[in-house]
Amino acid sequence: MLEWLKRRRDARTLVRRPIPDALWSSTLARFAFLARRSDADVAQLRDMATLFLAAKEFTGAQGLRVDDAMAVAIAAQACLPVLKLGLDWYDGFKGIVVHADAVVAQREVVDEAGVVHAYEEELSGEAMHGGPVMLSWVDVMDADASAEVGYNVVIHEFAHVLDMRDGTADGVPPQPDRAARERWTRVLSAEYRRFCDRVDAQVDTLLDPYAALAPEEFFAVACEVFFVAPQDLLAEHAPMYELLRDYFNQDPASY
Repeated sequence: MLEWLKRRRDARTLVRRPIPDALWSSTLARFAFLARRSDADVAQLRDMATLFLAAKEFTGAQGLRVDDAMAVAIAAQACLPVLKLGLDWYDGFKGIVVHADAVVAQREVVDEAGVVHAYEEELSGEAMHGGPVMLSWVDVMDADASAEVGYNVVIHEFAHVLDMRDGTADGVPPQPDRAARERWTRVLSAEYRRFCDRVDAQVDTLLDPYAALAPEEFFAVACEVFFVAPQDLLAEHAPMYELLRDYFNQDPASY
């Protein structure tokens, strides 16, 4: 009964609040990596982005006004990872906070001796368990150009949302069974170790060296490249590409 009501509500939203044709066309033109797929996938992405916009609350920080074009740009990129998984993978949060530019956050860490160290960290995005998701509009706006180097802040942060769906940020999003989880852990660990070894050796890498910080960051950075520069990821991290291909049920390198 609940599923029937949800389908009815979604159908009503798609009829009453569709993304306007001109706005959707301009979004695809602005972010070419969104359009590099079948017509059916692009149509599905549009519907999913419409439902995403109806379900989430956008807030502009420090007086920033989030207009329709900005919201659609974020929604379309956020929905790309769950195109075949379903929008319910994002049902654990509601808020999206958009800043004009990167944000400087105050951080504290406690070392092994119990000493507290305070420092500042510049953030272009941040996903917290239960929300909200924070994004820098400058980085979102430049997503088409930054796709050339495999960078996409929206996909990165929403990969963290998927990862945290089981309550833990560890680079292992929820898996269908034990065998799938064991395969994921085995491949991720091997690829992460190989990547860290290359970073330590100061070898140029496709993935941003930031991915060496932790397995969860390696997963999120790999997701960025998977969706915006898939052939590059396939060439340099084929096992990781295949893992993400099977998980997302998408094969962007074939488009």
